[in-house]
Amino acid sequence: MITSVASGSVRTPGEFKLERYPRRVNETLRAWDAADEIILRNLKGYDDAMGEVLVVNDNWGALSTALGHRRLSTLSDSYVAHAAVRENCRRNHIDLGGVTLLTSFDPLPARIDLLVMKVPKSLALLEDQLQRIAPHLHDKTRVLAAAMTRHIHMSTLDLFAKIVGPTRTSLAEKKARCIFCEPEPNLQRPLNPWPKTYTVTPGHEVVTSHAGVFAADRLDGGTRLLLENLPHRDGPQRIADLGCGNGILGVRAAIVSPKSEITFVDESYRAVASAQATFRANLGAERKAYFVVGNGLFDLANGRPAAVGFDLVLTNPPFHADHAISDATAWQMFVESRDALRSGGELRVVGNRHLDYPAKLKRLFGNCDVIASDRKFMVLRSTKV
Repeated sequence: MITSVASGSVRTPGEFKLERYPRRVNETLRAWDAADEIILRNLKGYDDAMGEVLVVNDNWGALSTALGHRRLSTLSDSYVAHAAVRENCRRNHIDLGGVTLLTSFDPLPARIDLLVMKVPKSLALLEDQLQRIAPHLHDKTRVLAAAMTRHIHMSTLDLFAKIVGPTRTSLAEKKARCIFCEPEPNLQRPLNPWPKTYTVTPGHEVVTSHAGVFAADRLDGGTRLLLENLPHRDGPQRIADLGCGNGILGVRAAIVSPKSEITFVDESYRAVASAQATFRANLGAERKAYFVVGNGLFDLANGRPAAVGFDLVLTNPPFHADHAISDATAWQMFVESRDALRSGGELRVVGNRHLDYPAKLKRLFGNCDVIASDRKFMVLRSTKV
C-alpha cells in the first residue's frame, strides 16, 4: 500500500518507508513503481526457507527492502542503486548483514532458487545480464521479472525465451506486467556479443563498451560535437570526464593534451570498466589515469587523491532518471563541477538544444558561452571566476 508520492510503504510482509537516493528537496518521484508492486504481490506465499534469492536492477531499493528478511543478493550496475538499498534497509531497521550487494562483474551465487528482476531500459543490458545469470539457474528456479507494460516488447520476451527458457506474461495491472520464465538448464543459448568495440573517426580511437553503457554501438551526435570542440592544453592539466560512459571524451582529451592527468567518473560499474578498457587500448599501460565508480564528484575522494582543483570538467549529462525525464542529475553534475574546479577552471558540456542548460549554468557560474552548435546539440562553456 503506497501512502505518498515520494516516500511511502509496500506491504509484504510488513510496511516499509522508502525514499530515493540521494535525497533531494521537494522530491516528486517515488522510490518504487507498479512493477515493484506486482512482483511483491506475486511473491505472496512464497516459501521463505527456500534457498538463494537474487534481486536484479532494484534501482531504488524497494524490492531488496521488502525481501530483506530472506537470504538475499542484490545485483546492480548502479552505485546509486546500491546506496539506495543500503539507506532504505537502514531506514527500515533491516540487517544489512543479510543483504549481499553485487556489482556487474562480481561472482553470482552458484545456485539461484528465486530470481526477481526489474527489466532494465536497455535491451543490451538485459541480454548480458541473462547470459551471466542463466548458468546459475536450475529447473526448479522461480523466475519473476516485471516492468511497466510500455517497456515490455516482443524482443524482451524473445531474450528470456532464448537465454532462459519458456516465457509467458501476466495480465497488466496498473500498467505493469510480470514475466514468468521456466529455466531450461540444457538450453542452447546464443553467444553473448558483449562487450563490443568500434572505431571513432576522425581520430581512430578504439572504443570498448559493455552492455548498457551509453553509445555502446556507435558514437552519438552530442559526444561527437563535443569531441570536435575540446580545448588543447600544452601544460599539465587535471581533467575530469564526468559521467564518462565508454570514456571517449577523456581519451580524446588525454591525446590532445598529452601532459594531462585524466579522472574518469561514473556511477555505472560497466561504464568505468568500459572507460578503462578504452583508455588502455588507445594510450597503453604506462599513461596514468584514475577510474572511479561513485556518485559524481560528490564522493570522488574515495577513488583518487583529492576531489578539487580540476582545470577542466567534460560531461555529456543524462536527462533521464531511470524511465523518467529529469534534469536533477545534470544539475547535480553542474554544481559538483563548479565546486571541484579551481579558480579559472572550465566546465565544458554538451546537451540537446531544447534543454535549458545555458540558464542553469549562468545561474551557477555567472557565465555561459555557446561555443558550437548544430541542429540538435550545443556545446557550452562556463568558467569558475
